[in-house]
Amino acid sequence: MGASSRNSGVIHSGLYYPRGSLKARHCIRGNQLTYEFCAAHQVPHRRNGKLVVAASPAESEELVALMKNGQANGVEGMRIIDRAGIRAREPHVEGFQAIEIPSTGIVSSEELVKAYARIATDQGAHIVTHAKVERLEVLPHGVRVTSAAGEIETRCLVNSAGLFADEVAAMLGSKLAENRIYPVRGEYCELVRTKQDLVRGLVYPLPHPEGISLGVHLTKTLWGNVLLGPTATYIEDKNDYERNRLPVEEFARGAKQLLPGLEPADLVQAYSGIRAKLMPPPDSPSTHGKKRGVADFIIQRDPEFPTVIHLIGIESPGLTSAPSIADHVGELVAETLA
Repeated sequence: MGASSRNSGVIHSGLYYPRGSLKARHCIRGNQLTYEFCAAHQVPHRRNGKLVVAASPAESEELVALMKNGQANGVEGMRIIDRAGIRAREPHVEGFQAIEIPSTGIVSSEELVKAYARIATDQGAHIVTHAKVERLEVLPHGVRVTSAAGEIETRCLVNSAGLFADEVAAMLGSKLAENRIYPVRGEYCELVRTKQDLVRGLVYPLPHPEGISLGVHLTKTLWGNVLLGPTATYIEDKNDYERNRLPVEEFARGAKQLLPGLEPADLVQAYSGIRAKLMPPPDSPSTHGKKRGVADFIIQRDPEFPTVIHLIGIESPGLTSAPSIADHVGELVAETLA
């Protein structure tokens, strides 16, 4: 009920991520697997495509470079359309050019996560909630986990603790805990009911230049309401979903480039989510002299504790990538138990 469901519910195409990265690999394969899973298990979803919009001629070069990156990753069927093409698809959206990406879609993320849990349980998994991990102890042939629900001993431990994966690694004494997670809150607003016809599908600006986010975008959900967001704000507390929420006026200012007719009165606050970022804030001393960009997923066996597999920094496109990541981790588990 955390990061896995507090997001835009977008099934991503693989457009943004560096070629050869785990994000690109798992997003491309996860896109196909997610559609297949949703169809097989009646999870609400829709393959409706999306637009990534260049607001002016000055952004056209960046738009072309982004599409070439997607093509190098294996994203198929993309094309660049002009202002008339944008208006044909989204009559109220303003832009100079856009990439049209047919493989992108939306899903009910909460229903997807519940379906994963249901099928795991049907296959013999035991899901224990309200069981915060308190201590980890490496044994000769595995790991002992002490939690609020008692003790569990396992031959292979997978640390997939989301925002807290670095803290779990530190509890183990792993050097991989050096990969610190910086929580970044993303907030959403929603168009009031009378304005929901302003958007038909998925509309994105060009991504944030420093890789913090994909930009505040417009999402027509499966239920017909329209979300604006998420924003991107570094925070201190990994559980701080609500303190100092941004006013709707700030959302309206940011969205006017895409929706010129939007006014603050057209918006109400919606939910928020928190990303598990591996990149520190731009003004952090730890970033001095470092090149900023998209930090990749960390998915690997612990070099010191080979019975432990870590997943650290699983942010977007984590939801799309999930079934492909599962296959990857399954292979690592099989090797560990061999």
